[in-house]
Amino acid sequence: MDLPLFVKIRQHFPRPVIADIPRQISEKLQKINLNARLEPGQRIAITAGSRGIANIAIILRAVVQAVRAAGAEPFLLAAMGSHGGGSEQGQIEVLTSLGITENSVGCPVLATAEAVEIGQTAKGRKVYCDALAWQADGILVVNRVKPHTTFHGPVESGLLKMMTVGLGKAPGAAAFHRTRPGEMAQAILDVGDVFLRSGKIVAGLAVVENGYEETAMVETALPEGLVELEKRLLKEAYRLLPRLPVDYLDFLVVGEMGKNISGTGMDVNVIGRMRMAGVPEPRHPFIERIVVLDLTAQSHGNATGIGLADITTARLAAKIDREATYLNCLTSGNLQRAMLPVVMPDDRKAIEAALQSLATDDTGNLKGAIIKNTLEMEHLWVTERLARDLARHTGVDIVSPPQRLVFAGGLLALDW
Repeated sequence: MDLPLFVKIRQHFPRPVIADIPRQISEKLQKINLNARLEPGQRIAITAGSRGIANIAIILRAVVQAVRAAGAEPFLLAAMGSHGGGSEQGQIEVLTSLGITENSVGCPVLATAEAVEIGQTAKGRKVYCDALAWQADGILVVNRVKPHTTFHGPVESGLLKMMTVGLGKAPGAAAFHRTRPGEMAQAILDVGDVFLRSGKIVAGLAVVENGYEETAMVETALPEGLVELEKRLLKEAYRLLPRLPVDYLDFLVVGEMGKNISGTGMDVNVIGRMRMAGVPEPRHPFIERIVVLDLTAQSHGNATGIGLADITTARLAAKIDREATYLNCLTSGNLQRAMLPVVMPDDRKAIEAALQSLATDDTGNLKGAIIKNTLEMEHLWVTERLARDLARHTGVDIVSPPQRLVFAGGLLALDW
């Protein structure tokens, strides 16, 4: 099959960025008068989750220093639901892989598998909290605010989700994942309300990243202002979310997927697919065929989200740890996202299969794109047909002339 010619392009996203992160965090915590909320000698738990966040060790170290400057004794707490196998050692290993250690943050890093019930929501949902956090004198919640990959609402993935799932440990995570997608946003608000009324939360620090994986914003709030802060920052996170340059594609080739890229392997907000029973698909973007070529090593075989693709490769399929993938999808209830798509021998055959399934006599007229992954979207390759349209767009630069794709032993070789 004759493949279309491809052109390399560069997208320009909004790029607010913080030059001096420690100073910004110090100023933001002073602004809410954190010192007035802390007393000398108090033990304060600072949350650390399992998701990769840009500059996370720098961020956490700055928070530790601010707490210590107020006379309190900070410690970092592994707050990641059931990730890391739910074990103490597994959680510490996850944090270590993210560069979060006692040496990098400047205080002890602790973990426990134990959770305690701390109350119930108005609807009778039991609320759980990490035992070490609940035994502390206070909790300072730190997390990134960003769009969620399962549901949408006034709050999605952020500080309240850190309370609900991260601090909730295995029972909190299981309870949340049993919630229907349409009810998840309200569940987070309800559980968060129990935490905020408990008096245990002393403050929250929220991080927003730009489309270049850089720290764009850090904001702080006391418990009474935390919900409104998160609502406001979620709008900013959507504004800064990297996206495809068009709302329609005949095909999209994703170079790699993985848990370090998105909780669903490929960010559903980028590819426009949910693949969840009873949940409507987004109207935009709409992509006829999605091909995914490889699984990142950092996923350790967890291919959650493979079911979002139509076609994949034998090498990706060979890397799948079925136990880890199925456990993830069974726990979340999103079984469709674990379903294996059509498997082709190599990258070239996978791309050819996608084009063949579109039943066109003129592949040169197709609108298609190739991206490295759904997180790194600045540079991508698009078909010559699509490049002609994008040449008139602001925010897009044409980087190369049209050229044929190069394959080495069936594997796609591209310059990103």
